[in-house]
Amino acid sequence: MGGATEIFLGLGGGERQSLNLSRANRHGLIAGATGTGKTVTLQGLAESFSANGVPVFVADVKGDLAGISMSGSPKFKHADKLEERARELGMDDYAYSDNPAIFWDLYGKQGHPIRTTISEMGPLLLARLMDLNDTQEGVLNIVFRYADEQGLLLLNLDDLQSMLAHTADNAKELSAKYGNVSRASVGAIQRQLLSLDSQGAGQFFGEPALEIDDFIQCDDQGRGYINVLAADQLMRSPKLYATFLLWLLAELFESLPEVGDPEKPKLVFFFDEAHLLFDDAPKALEDKIEQVVRLIRSKGVGVYFVTQNPIDIPEEVAGQLGNRVQHALRAFTPKDKRAIKAAADTFRINPELDVEEAITELRTGEALVSTLLEDGAPSIVQRTLIKPPRSRLGSVTVKERAIIGSISPFDGKYDEEIDRKSAEEMLLQKATDAAATAKEVEEKGEEEVRKRPRKTKSIWEKAFSRGAKVAAGSAAAMAASAMLGKKSRANPMQSGVTSVVGSIATDLAGPVAGRFVRNLIGGLMR
Repeated sequence: MGGATEIFLGLGGGERQSLNLSRANRHGLIAGATGTGKTVTLQGLAESFSANGVPVFVADVKGDLAGISMSGSPKFKHADKLEERARELGMDDYAYSDNPAIFWDLYGKQGHPIRTTISEMGPLLLARLMDLNDTQEGVLNIVFRYADEQGLLLLNLDDLQSMLAHTADNAKELSAKYGNVSRASVGAIQRQLLSLDSQGAGQFFGEPALEIDDFIQCDDQGRGYINVLAADQLMRSPKLYATFLLWLLAELFESLPEVGDPEKPKLVFFFDEAHLLFDDAPKALEDKIEQVVRLIRSKGVGVYFVTQNPIDIPEEVAGQLGNRVQHALRAFTPKDKRAIKAAADTFRINPELDVEEAITELRTGEALVSTLLEDGAPSIVQRTLIKPPRSRLGSVTVKERAIIGSISPFDGKYDEEIDRKSAEEMLLQKATDAAATAKEVEEKGEEEVRKRPRKTKSIWEKAFSRGAKVAAGSAAAMAASAMLGKKSRANPMQSGVTSVVGSIATDLAGPVAGRFVRNLIGGLMR
């Protein structure tokens, strides 16, 4: 199946309905009322992409998509219906199988933790996350600018809180240089930050930060890994969920090279509960989301929105979604009827099918399907029986999740948080040094104090200090390996030099690089 050019979706109008892999980066929509089969459709699509060597990202909002990592079984619930559907569709090769999966969790409980730094997130997305007004957002921008200029790394919420407190204490001086910085605005931001922390968002900020390329991996059989984000707890903080996924899209856009329209996508991104991205979003934000979705296509990334009601997606964004799977909708209210008409109007007309009527009559596991053809035109909409997935429908046990985690290619890479010296520690050190120096001047006089070395180390001194520690650590590791009969490739001197260079680069370029990424995201978000 790895050499296929299309993904089989089901049978409709007496013909095979398929998704062309070379048009899969033109985005898509999976819509339908609760219980109509959206999750099953998503699961079948994800495992087909994986089988064709395309990595996938999915948010598991109900806890049942994790089953994609396990093979289905004749003993499981609804197995008889799945097998009957396979026979009905003539799937002679239908057999249960698992998929290579990696579990992720912002809270680090059900998978590898996902982290980013405050600097990488930037003031624009943080302002959206904290519901800041324009004045408060302006102050937050000043805080980031000041931190950049002072070489203070903003890695976690504690760093940002310390920076805000420092800003409030020096509001007068900062106002003279950057514009009005009121203590009241700083206080409002601090309160919102505390609220954000109480929702568990603090665990999302820190190091080691996610390397976005880790989402774009294949196993040794050439199958794309399916990255499953545990989102059942995350959904209790819907704004964090939506902001996180928007940040992830922006990171993908920034990191990946232009590829145009490849033979198959580099990554397919399923955005479940997509309405959360647009709820209460200002028009300017909707415009920029539309821009991100349109531009990221050229990076080989396909974005598929999954939602109950198709009118949850603004028209400007919906116009970018070329591949559509519409499950049943119910006409209980005037709004429902408008949604049905809107959904019907998006399809290429089929003279033999009353689309509006069909949307209300679709059975579970049945959908209206229209995908982009080789020439880029949409196919005629067909009432389609959707193929059954081959993996388990349902959740995994705690033991199964642990086993999948233990064989992950990133086992141990993200699990332990690293707390290196950043803004919080540096500001505290500066305050401590200032107090000690003031006391020393009082006792010895200013002229005498000027003769001694400065208390706070320079970038170069810190870098060489780190390098020496790394070299010593590498030497110790070699000795331990020799005692245990293991080979070590570590070179103490090389490791030390590498650490020195890396430390200097981090301290000098870290804030600059963070500013570059934020400016790019800001350009998309403005």
